[in-house]
Amino acid sequence: MGKRTQGWEWRVAGWAARHPGFVAVPAALTAASVQFGPVTTGGVLAGAVAAGVGWYRGHPDSWSRMAAPRLRAVRRRWLSRTYLGPWWSRVTEACNLITVHRTTGMVNVPRIIRVRSHSPSTETVYVRLLLGQTPKQWEEAADALAVALKAERVGVERVRPQVIALIVQRSEPFTQVIVPPDIPADSDAVDLSRVFLGETEHGDDWFAPLVGQHWMVSGATGSGKNSVTWMALRACAPLIRDGLVRLHVVNPKGTELNALRPVSHRYAESDGDIVEVIQGFWTTMQERKQVLAEQGRRTFRMSRETPLDVLVIDELGAVTGYGDRSLTRGAQAALPLILSQARALGGSVIGALQEPTKDVIPQRDLFSLRVCLRATTAGHVDMVLGDDMRRRGALADEIPNVPESAGIGFVVKQRSRTPMRVRAAYCDDTDIAELVRVAGWPVSELAHAGKA
Repeated sequence: MGKRTQGWEWRVAGWAARHPGFVAVPAALTAASVQFGPVTTGGVLAGAVAAGVGWYRGHPDSWSRMAAPRLRAVRRRWLSRTYLGPWWSRVTEACNLITVHRTTGMVNVPRIIRVRSHSPSTETVYVRLLLGQTPKQWEEAADALAVALKAERVGVERVRPQVIALIVQRSEPFTQVIVPPDIPADSDAVDLSRVFLGETEHGDDWFAPLVGQHWMVSGATGSGKNSVTWMALRACAPLIRDGLVRLHVVNPKGTELNALRPVSHRYAESDGDIVEVIQGFWTTMQERKQVLAEQGRRTFRMSRETPLDVLVIDELGAVTGYGDRSLTRGAQAALPLILSQARALGGSVIGALQEPTKDVIPQRDLFSLRVCLRATTAGHVDMVLGDDMRRRGALADEIPNVPESAGIGFVVKQRSRTPMRVRAAYCDDTDIAELVRVAGWPVSELAHAGKA
């Protein structure tokens, strides 16, 4: 059998068919020049450019949302050499992501389908896999791809069969502190199925459900763990005021969450009180189970008679792992039951911790939403987010240990199971005071409230 390959003219025709704009635009300009003359055609183009400049200068928000991503994608796809044919072939060959036909010797290169750039710092490159390739091969080559593409990080997302998306982070997407939105004045305006927490690396708002969920936020000292907690509680403020949400707060350190004392249904700092609050929360859930059974209801519905009970635990490790033996035994007797059953009964848990090992938090898999902020070791990333998440791009252990990186971390997309870089909004003492004020309680204990 001969080793003939496809003719170059067929390859050019195939490329033109996949990118019709490179044929249609020159053809349209040529036809317009012939039909209306070059002066008229040039005038129309100049008017279009002027309109674009006016849009850019007059309404920058809509420009950034609609036009800028498309123009960035065109520039990065076609005006920089990174994703052009010869350079892309070198990149994939250097990372062992090509195949060679065993008969003809023809080199097959994974084809770029399209490039999207919703953020100035991050782009998404959609790639069609070659026959015999798997997404896992690209995940294992993520570090090599980051070096070849001169990027800080490359994540791999499975889009559909034979198609993956490379999340290419070229610079830190979060260079400014994210300001919390105003607290809604009315309970009806609060949607606890979409609580605003901050922003994603793609420039979108970061939302997470609180009702029917348990949250675990892990991170080293100074990583901004309580930023996530404060954002959830700010969303709950009018609901607390109206009796639709009740807080059960466990605060072993007695610092960051002490501002919540006046708005809490139950509050504890000492070991004995901590056990009482946790076990009391479980008692409430058992009572709730009986109420739902008497009403013939299978699902929880938030109301003043059956409010959403939120258990907030700061320094979860001090409660479940390396605390006093009586404290640990008391917490471990109730916490697994709460995490496994309370979601359907109108109970949610928000826990923050520094060390996510099984010895410290054996029930970590029962948390439905897990956030990994700056970590001290690479192993902590997979402990929090799941197996292989660091290999797929969740480099939480490489987040700089500087104040400017507080609140930056990773979560896992629920559908694609792909890690995504996020940043939580920052709540200062003024924001915490507003939370307590809206909740309708006195603010006398806010003078020394801890920051997020």
